[in-house]
Amino acid sequence: MIKVAIVGGTGYTGVELLRLLAGHPQVELTAITSRALAGTPVAELFPSLRGHCELAFCEPDIDQLSRCDLVFFATPHGVAQAQVPELMKRGVRVIDLSADFRITDVPAWEQWYNQPHGAPELVEMAVYGLPEVNRDAIAGAQLVACPGCYPTAIQLGWIPLLESDAVDPQQLIANAASGASGAGRQGKTELLLAETSDNFRAYSAGGHRHLPEIEQGLRRAQPAGSAEARVTFVPHLLPMIRGIHATLYSTLRGGRELEELQQLFEQRYADEPFVDVMPAGSHPQTRSVRGSNMCRISLHRPQGRDTLVVLSVIDNLAKGASAQAMQNMNIMFGLNEALGLESPALLP
Repeated sequence: MIKVAIVGGTGYTGVELLRLLAGHPQVELTAITSRALAGTPVAELFPSLRGHCELAFCEPDIDQLSRCDLVFFATPHGVAQAQVPELMKRGVRVIDLSADFRITDVPAWEQWYNQPHGAPELVEMAVYGLPEVNRDAIAGAQLVACPGCYPTAIQLGWIPLLESDAVDPQQLIANAASGASGAGRQGKTELLLAETSDNFRAYSAGGHRHLPEIEQGLRRAQPAGSAEARVTFVPHLLPMIRGIHATLYSTLRGGRELEELQQLFEQRYADEPFVDVMPAGSHPQTRSVRGSNMCRISLHRPQGRDTLVVLSVIDNLAKGASAQAMQNMNIMFGLNEALGLESPALLP
């Protein structure tokens, strides 16, 4: 059994991680931390876990955490930087669901997150946890930086095209929309039901902190000598709880036909258990991935012109966070990658 703990288990990604780990046959969950709720039974805060989790929240204690094989951090940015170094010194493996170790350019991270980085010496050691790209490195990693939700949907939709130099890398537009849970479990006026219901709006149109992560991942996929990928990324808030729909626009080069590009995607993801390349012309829906670790993708070429449209949908709390984190755990410990993640999406 893998002994695991969760630091910061009171948010939406934390409870999703708890739900998934509770059903994993090879996991022993030993601790869930929360300074504010220490002593409170987990099932009192999350009644959905009654009968599945008998633990109470506890203070984060390095000695207790260091007795685990793996510690998940489902915390706001900046928290993991303070605690991960000591855990790694003691040989504990870590999966961080925050943005603390995703971006390798430390000054860029500090600019976008508006604070000094607390553990820059670990950034180069961290493996970016997108299994479809870094599976071998994840297997041997001590520290995995789990990708963000928007970056997951967007990168999976564009990576095959950039790997094959099929589109202009400097003409990439991502129009993506997320459910309200993407903002976290916090009390903000703009997230009230009366504010989000019957409404659809863009936010951070002038620059979103997921942009450097997206461009970093796309540039890693490009052939040597290519012009660096540049993305215009505009996120939107959808009047629903969970899910991301990314509509990705790019300019084709080389006269490739849609059938050839469809085959390119099907071959690229043929052995990936959690990427579903749908028939050309399909329109994947967020409800088709709700609660699952699946990313569904489809391709369109409107009017046969030189703009390729890729549609990519994920559950922001699952493939965009906690389920992908558990997929990484399975890889790190040599288990079947899909263990505990086989359930189909929830519908309706």
